[in-house]
Amino acid sequence: MATRARVHRIRNSGLRHALVEAANELGPGVVTGAADDDPSGIAAYSQAGAQFGYGLLWTMILTYPLMCAVQLVSAHIGRVTGDGLAKNLSASFPRAAVTFLVAALLIANTINIGADLAAMAAATELVIGGRTHIFAVLFALTTVLLQLFVPYHQYARILKWLTLSLFAYVGVLLSVHIDWSAALIGMVWPGEIDRTTIVTIVAVFGTTISPYLFFWQSAQEAEEVSDTGDKPLKDVPREAPAQFRRIRLDTFVGMAFSNLIALAIILAAAATLHQQGITQINTAAEAAEALRPIAGQFAFALFALGIIGTGLLAVPVLAGSAAFAVSEARGWKHGLEYKPQQAVRFYAIIVAATMAGVAIDFLHINPIRALFWSAVLNGVVAVPLMAAMMILVGRRKIMGRFVAEPMVLAFGWAATLVMAAATILFFASLL
Repeated sequence: MATRARVHRIRNSGLRHALVEAANELGPGVVTGAADDDPSGIAAYSQAGAQFGYGLLWTMILTYPLMCAVQLVSAHIGRVTGDGLAKNLSASFPRAAVTFLVAALLIANTINIGADLAAMAAATELVIGGRTHIFAVLFALTTVLLQLFVPYHQYARILKWLTLSLFAYVGVLLSVHIDWSAALIGMVWPGEIDRTTIVTIVAVFGTTISPYLFFWQSAQEAEEVSDTGDKPLKDVPREAPAQFRRIRLDTFVGMAFSNLIALAIILAAAATLHQQGITQINTAAEAAEALRPIAGQFAFALFALGIIGTGLLAVPVLAGSAAFAVSEARGWKHGLEYKPQQAVRFYAIIVAATMAGVAIDFLHINPIRALFWSAVLNGVVAVPLMAAMMILVGRRKIMGRFVAEPMVLAFGWAATLVMAAATILFFASLL
């Protein structure tokens, strides 16, 4: 009996050790996936559920393998070369083209930061009262100070813990009644598609596969190479199998996490708002407020707190990805492992993008119109950027022996074609 108990303890200990090891390997991919569900994304997913019920759940199933492929490519470029995406683009493509892509990314990210700060402030006002402008400033200062004064390895840990805030939407899902038969049909079979549906599908695709995520994950892989003192994989090929396993696990888990939370948000909105005839949601805060009389105070509070938590995660990712992209393209010193005085221009971009986001809130610019034009910019940027990434990851001059596998290339190009089609449909819907 004692022997059996000892064996059981050893097995449990081994399982715990394996789980801890797996958790330690999760990092850039999980943070990137969680940042994808930012407050503006929450608004888009809530609108999809409110307007179309369970009818657009299939978009999350479709985008998962495409997201994985694109983010794997981003991560591979960063880990193999030891440099971020913008630096690799600058070494391979015309400077004017790279400058355009980076400038568009900076503008789109700044608009997105403004919309996210406004959503976080509005959600806080709903929960505790107060003035939204003050909350927007406080959130902006918090994210800036963390990036300026917390060492990278500690800051990365903070971002990883903030991903737990997304479980608030699982809590919302558990507190409402779901028609699972209709939901399962919606996951595998598109319903009737008209002009309004196309616009919403494009919005969902645009918020799910976003350019800033490509720059962030690539930069974070390069940052980890620099922070740990490791060498790029093209210089130490023997380390490649272990690193590629880690990247695949990190990316697959991160993107699954992102899409499962998005599914939960669409499901919750479909089961509550759509069922009550509420079909128009303009912001994430509106979605939270609309839930209160339908699903109760608990679901409302969870939804609102989730907006705040995801915003605290997404705003530094948006500002950081812009700073990495601009600094890499210009050849400036960059990286969160540096102190502010060591990489002044890099941190200046983080501060400027975040403060510009605050200005958008104070100027009373309509956040929905701002996000609309941000989506237009993201659509313009995403397709050529994804095509350039796929060319990069297939070039031996850049990747050495570690060019992407055929399966990754196939799904990566498929994602590029899907985003191209979505962008064309988006512009067609404006005519």
